[in-house]
Amino acid sequence: MADFDAQPGRAPQTDPSVAQREADEVDLRAGLAGVASLVAGARSAAHMVGAVAEFAAHALPGVDGVSIALLPTDDHTKIQTFAATADFVTEIDRIQYEKLHEGPCVTSMQSGRVTVSGSLGSDARWPRFGGAVARMAVHSALSLPLVVDDHVIGAINSYAFARDAFGDHAVEMGSRFAASAAVSVYNAQLLASARERTERLHRALGSRAVVDQAIGIIRSRTGVSADEAFDRLKRLSQADNTKLVAIAHQLVDEAVRRARARKGT
Repeated sequence: MADFDAQPGRAPQTDPSVAQREADEVDLRAGLAGVASLVAGARSAAHMVGAVAEFAAHALPGVDGVSIALLPTDDHTKIQTFAATADFVTEIDRIQYEKLHEGPCVTSMQSGRVTVSGSLGSDARWPRFGGAVARMAVHSALSLPLVVDDHVIGAINSYAFARDAFGDHAVEMGSRFAASAAVSVYNAQLLASARERTERLHRALGSRAVVDQAIGIIRSRTGVSADEAFDRLKRLSQADNTKLVAIAHQLVDEAVRRARARKGT
């Protein structure tokens, strides 16, 4: 029997037939192949994670809607929905993460274990969340932690309108999918982080270049040292309550306009 955090007191789900298992296996293999085919360099992180959610919705048995929630790399206390395949799932996650701060995904991320509920309205683990979601006619949940190097980076959250939609078989299939998906999602996060650092570096280099140009202009006009020119630039920034880089751009643009005017261009 699969090891997971099940709803206390809930009867085990009946195993699917051999034919159903074979059909589910085909769907799972197609989903795993889809995840494996994703090329991080050709997609944004949002597109990558969205594609993984769509593959999960087709690969996991009994699912009516899927979301992928991630822990931001700079804040491991705030869970954010990164992709969802249905509007009702987006609303469920909003209730879970923003309003009540309890639910199967929160539990799964905290424990690092698969978390299952077959009757959310009567699940004592999340009394407020379960009741709110049951009123939306959603009764089953399967949360699969995304784990990389023993660190939980997020979770795949599957929801179903039917009761007791996810048993041992669904846990087994979901766990296999999540193990592969975790790598793709993690790589997408790494790529997004690397792109952001590169963009910040480019902006910083560009800002430094224009500040150096402004310092040179001030020195050429006044004959002061580089440090004195930089101090003048800072005082202009403070006096105008404008960022130093913006003041530098203004000085450089003004110098260019004057040079063109002298040349009659």
